[in-house]
Amino acid sequence: MKRYGIRVTLPEGDTMRAPHLLGDDFEYYRWFDSPEKRDEAYETMAKQLYNYRKGDVVTQVLEKVEG
Repeated sequence: MKRYGIRVTLPEGDTMRAPHLLGDDFEYYRWFDSPEKRDEAYETMAKQLYNYRKGDVVTQVLEKVEG
């Protein structure tokens, strides 16, 4: 069964990549059963989150993957 995922990492120079926080190797995956579900989640994840303060910016790198 093929899975469709989203790989999430942090951009170069992001302060959360500090060794005492998430580190340079931080990544996580979200997996879905279809490319349509993955693409829908991708669009949602790419938008500014409602619970962030005004002026805060989501710093994540999203990449569609298949596994």
